Amino acid sequence: MALSVTDLLIGKLATILEYEGTTIAGVRHEVDKIKEEFLSMKAFLVDAEANKPKTEGQKLWVARIRDLAYDVEDIIDEFMYHMYEKQTGGRLSRRLHKTIRTPCNLWFRHKIAKKLRKITDMIKAISERNKRYGVGLVGGATTSEDILKLVQSQAESSFFIMEDELVGIEGKKQILMGWLMDDEQHQTVISVVGMGGAGKTTLVAKTFTNELVKRHFDCYAWITVSQTYDVVHLFRSLIRELYKSRKEDFPANLNAMSRIELLELLVNYLESKKYLVVLDDVWDIKIWREIKVSLQDRQLGSRVVLTTRNEEVASNSFGVESYVHRIQPLQKNEVWELFSRKAFSTKQHKTCPTELKSLACQLVEKCEGLPLGIVALGGLMSSKKSLDQWQQVCNNLNWYLHNNSSLDPVRNILLLSYNDLPSQLKHCFLYCSLFPEDYLFKRKKLTRLWIAEGFVENVKGVMPEEVADGYVQELCFLSMLQVADDFVSATSSGRLKKFKMHDLMRELALSTAEKEKFGYVYDGREVMEEISTRRLSIHRMEGEIKSWRGMSKIRSLLVFATDMSSLSFLNTLVSRFKLLRTLDLEDVQIDNLPGAVVYLFNLRYLNLKGTLIKELPESIRCLRNLQFLNIRDTEIQSLPEGVTRLLSLRNLIMYRYTGKLYFKVVSGTKAPSNICKLQKLQSLSLIESEGDTCRLIGNMTQLKSIGISNVKERDEIDLWLSIKKFTLLQRLALTASNEEEILPVKAQCPPLPHLRKLILVGRLQNVISWFSSLHSLTTLFLHWSRLEEDLLPQIEALLNLKRLYLCNAYVGEELCFRRGFVKLVRLELLNFASVKKITIENGVMPNLRYLFVDSFMELKKVPLGLEYLSTLQYLGLKDVPMEVVRPIQKGGVDRSKVQHIFEIIHVFEQSSKWVHENLA
Repeated sequence: MALSVTDLLIGKLATILEYEGTTIAGVRHEVDKIKEEFLSMKAFLVDAEANKPKTEGQKLWVARIRDLAYDVEDIIDEFMYHMYEKQTGGRLSRRLHKTIRTPCNLWFRHKIAKKLRKITDMIKAISERNKRYGVGLVGGATTSEDILKLVQSQAESSFFIMEDELVGIEGKKQILMGWLMDDEQHQTVISVVGMGGAGKTTLVAKTFTNELVKRHFDCYAWITVSQTYDVVHLFRSLIRELYKSRKEDFPANLNAMSRIELLELLVNYLESKKYLVVLDDVWDIKIWREIKVSLQDRQLGSRVVLTTRNEEVASNSFGVESYVHRIQPLQKNEVWELFSRKAFSTKQHKTCPTELKSLACQLVEKCEGLPLGIVALGGLMSSKKSLDQWQQVCNNLNWYLHNNSSLDPVRNILLLSYNDLPSQLKHCFLYCSLFPEDYLFKRKKLTRLWIAEGFVENVKGVMPEEVADGYVQELCFLSMLQVADDFVSATSSGRLKKFKMHDLMRELALSTAEKEKFGYVYDGREVMEEISTRRLSIHRMEGEIKSWRGMSKIRSLLVFATDMSSLSFLNTLVSRFKLLRTLDLEDVQIDNLPGAVVYLFNLRYLNLKGTLIKELPESIRCLRNLQFLNIRDTEIQSLPEGVTRLLSLRNLIMYRYTGKLYFKVVSGTKAPSNICKLQKLQSLSLIESEGDTCRLIGNMTQLKSIGISNVKERDEIDLWLSIKKFTLLQRLALTASNEEEILPVKAQCPPLPHLRKLILVGRLQNVISWFSSLHSLTTLFLHWSRLEEDLLPQIEALLNLKRLYLCNAYVGEELCFRRGFVKLVRLELLNFASVKKITIENGVMPNLRYLFVDSFMELKKVPLGLEYLSTLQYLGLKDVPMEVVRPIQKGGVDRSKVQHIFEIIHVFEQSSKWVHENLA
């Protein structure tokens, strides 16, 4: 973490030196020297990061470097803050006079230079002190190595796990055995993938040791790869295991053989043999490239099995026939059975005492179906006899996870994944722990926060958003974050959209964040005197936060205590965090923006979504570094002129959902005419069109996403001239001024090669001919189109369409899906007043997983052709006649047509309330 902090600081210093030359005049020499010191120090910290400090002296050294890096950041930010004050006429100085009491600019430069020189001296003193006391990072067993050995030992133990620790494994084992022993003669690679502790190694070990499997092959070998491997050592291990499986003596000079000699021996030995090789704990695909030359395909039915935490490794084609088995969490009944076997092994029938049931359920939920966690936690609880002891573990699981040897296996497995992350991803991962338990992350929100925090490295020619998307992808590939399966878990571009953090992973991340002074979660239970962290996340408030020492060090404030409605208290809180970079007040029930916010010169990210705020002050213009502003679903109907001074703004989100299934489902926000000055804007939605808005927005050529409301027919020429300039456009939303206004989209659309999402709200005269030219389109929303001609033939050929939403889009009597829609995953049909029949012909929508039908009061039957939708997992029927529902209820005449659907939800109104019933 010290390396991560130093990396970020070096980047920050480089930026200051490059872009703020005039501002730092007078202290530039000191900034240069600090930068050089940290660059030199980084070389030592690289070793510290790889060889986790073990002695107290080493730990103190690394911690002190981190603290000094934070001190430098504070000094630089304070200096920049002061210089900005001077440029703005001292308004901030009058407001925050207690912090900076300098009337003289020259005197202040001298003061800052003196502070920086002191830091330089302290850095040198650390080095001298280390030499004096013999502190270093070289030699000796390291913590990382210790963890690796323990994990490898746990993997070896998988061969000898007792049957009472195996639950829900039999079906998975049969799948693997089927792949291993099928008739395919070409070599096949089988990947078993899942997060650490999911049971990958145990499953494969129990399959590997099966006598039927062993007899199927001429020879077999199990090799543990892990993070640090030597290919020569792997070749030797492979030879030993293969010879051992046939009870043969391996060559006596094996240890003296070179790489090429070992390779030749392996190739010759396996030339006429059907082999089974397991490569356990593969972290990188390059191991396959290095070892595959020894495992040649002689078309004898050989098999290679990989276990990995990395989805990218598992998804590789390997150049041969391949299968992927993704380990799923245990089912609730399996979880309870396994936990009971371990925790209540001495009880009759291994049943949970009634008084412990509630606490046991809480602990089991923490494991989220992770077998290793369930077994370890069950073992720990088997020694706890009283209700008080169980309650203590429930309240302090984080402490037990780090201090109780019973939970060492879980901690070691999960820490191995964390330790392997590059420094930028460690920051991003720890940041996720600041959100509440079971929080469902949205990709866009999280990546914007990472960018605002400065975690995302600069890559030449690549937007920060794209780099941050890559971070999300990598954390999910490594099973550090879990993709949320909501039928469309990826965005229109294929990027992951929603994901969550495993509870046990979060507990580990949270304690690491606190220890490293990275971030702290305040839940109202503890009394704090001092803040020593950089980020504060408030989950619950009990009373008001008193003044804490160190509040000025906070760079990020996330508020999840949405009942915090005291504006004066929040204003006081914000004013103490004068160097904030991110402020998230989503859903906090305040009706005015805290006045102190406009003085947060350092602020990059401001989220006011879901608050009751009615307007933004003109002084919002002071936030010159602001990059992300979200006022979605607030009471703000127009923006002040000051917004046009926010020249660093990249995203401006400002629409309001009405929550009604009528024409006006969403409203836009009025903006000043010179909003077009914001040349860095990439996302703007929804801006309300008035006057020359449609023409002026054409100046914002960096836009990737734009939404415009109140669009009129007369805007058509200006609208398309502007859209033609948006060469990067990926998302377009247009809303007509009223339900009778014809949406101005008749003209030939300019080429939109990157457009992935199109939302049209308003009346259409005809089916749009240029729909079929949108080859990249993955999401299409048509709301209140009220077309008289069949629109489906125009959109069925959109080869990449994954989501289709049609609301009052057609006034005919029948919807018939005759062909196409090959990639469609989600289909929503709403408010078709005259449609009596929906037909889906065989072969159409072969990948559909979600179908929702709402407000079809003339519908006579459930959609015809449901039996053909073999992948359908969810069918929703809301506000439809009972004659549609009865035939598919249990015992109904059409029940057989929906038997394969996992979830069938019928929603109907009863006593002025919506009632949900599951018909599956």
